[in-house]
Amino acid sequence: MPLADHTGTCWFVGLTTLDVVHRAAGRPDRDEKVTASRQDVAAGGPAANAAVTAAALGARAVLVTALGDSPVARAARTDLETHGVEVHDVVAPGQDFPLAVSAVLVDEATGERSVVSADAALAEAPPPRFLGDLPHPDVVLFDGHHPVIAGAAVGHLENRDPRPRVVLDAGRWRPLFAELLPVADVAAVSARFAVPGHEDVTAGAHALGARGVVVTHGDGPVEWSSGDDTGTVPVPAVEARDTLGAGDAFHGALAMALAGGAALPEACATAVEVAGTRVRHVGPRSWLAEVRR
Repeated sequence: MPLADHTGTCWFVGLTTLDVVHRAAGRPDRDEKVTASRQDVAAGGPAANAAVTAAALGARAVLVTALGDSPVARAARTDLETHGVEVHDVVAPGQDFPLAVSAVLVDEATGERSVVSADAALAEAPPPRFLGDLPHPDVVLFDGHHPVIAGAAVGHLENRDPRPRVVLDAGRWRPLFAELLPVADVAAVSARFAVPGHEDVTAGAHALGARGVVVTHGDGPVEWSSGDDTGTVPVPAVEARDTLGAGDAFHGALAMALAGGAALPEACATAVEVAGTRVRHVGPRSWLAEVRR
């Protein structure tokens, strides 16, 4: 199936990291070292990776995040801008910020990744002062990190006409999702996502206010629910060589398709195809050439 031909303007609000990715024949045991067969360094984080995906697919991708002016942050910014992302940093120019460096190991045999990262836990990001200067978005994606930034963005969206659609990247529960689910048009969650007080993830997300819910099951079918309509989207079998950022690619493609006016089932089908392309390629950026517009 060809990718849906949709473009639009998407904001991605949340986390940026710098990922140091090693590929090796296996994971080291305790107090053991292994030699990597490949090394990559690229910007990471759910919002940042989703923005890279959307930009490659032809959307105007606007990233609202916390970077600072450290060498680590400059490396992350350079990678993002190289791949077409418009980066808007809430940290004042010239000020440092403890950007997380993620240590990633990808298993050559299975393509599975292991990640150690501080995410956004090292410091509280300041609020953005520039949201009114950004292009009007068709879709805004939140990844559940940087609560101060997210809160400011939610407040800003309440006064926008037309109001953009809100998409959540909800891989695992964070307290911020209790505030974001009530404003979500689409909550994209993993099957392991747990809404406190609810056994069923779809029912729980709807109960907290999400109007649409998408549930991913790894290589199993994607479930979607919107109002009284429900359905599934099959996931084609592919050789998974590298799963790092596959979920982020799914969310970036989902946001891009929704921004262009796609209905939820069509947007899910586009996201499934893009995520499948991601896992067939080794390395955090090599796969973009296959989907770039």
